[in-house]
Amino acid sequence: MPPRLLLYTRTADYRHDSIPDAVDAIRASGGFAVEHTEDPLDLERPLDGFAAVVFLSTSGEVLTPAGRARLERYTRQGGGFAGVHAAACTEYGWPYYGELLGARFTRHPACQPGRALVADPGHPATRQLPPTWEFTDEWYDFDRAPGRPARVLLRADETSYDGGGMGADHPLAWCRERGPAGGRVFYTALGHASAAYRDPDYLTHLNGGLIWVSGGAE
Repeated sequence: MPPRLLLYTRTADYRHDSIPDAVDAIRASGGFAVEHTEDPLDLERPLDGFAAVVFLSTSGEVLTPAGRARLERYTRQGGGFAGVHAAACTEYGWPYYGELLGARFTRHPACQPGRALVADPGHPATRQLPPTWEFTDEWYDFDRAPGRPARVLLRADETSYDGGGMGADHPLAWCRERGPAGGRVFYTALGHASAAYRDPDYLTHLNGGLIWVSGGAE
């Protein structure tokens, strides 16, 4: 049986036009049994049957108090969690979510071409990427770099685009294992535009992260 993903795309702030394309791309990968929802009540029910919960370009406050409690219990007890793009613009009022994800979005320049640098080529999300990856996105800035034990997988080359605000240590994707009881966490800042979900390199990156966070071997 393929790993089950709960794919959550509720938005209470900016909504990305790419969400339907992203959902279709994850379904089409064939590696997962995907349940897609935008209903916060679905996050209040037991999550134990899912290998990972994925927040895909969510924005704003998207959970009820009961949903927050359920997601916290699930991730503390070993459930996987992945965030894609605007997932870092989500649940600013819930401190645990910021700790779970590792960093929060602060700003971005105009969407434009730039370069992502592979910082850790040994991870499924980066193993098949070129060391310097030309891509077009919004190049998110964050309130901090995720600290240890997080592994930064991709960094932004701020010399390759206009408006970067974090300097040389500018994370774009990272992961961590929250053991001994906590599950895996994966986040990628990339994935703004619909074109990303037709890009073979991006799909390899995203799929590798989702496989890993669902418990796949490294």
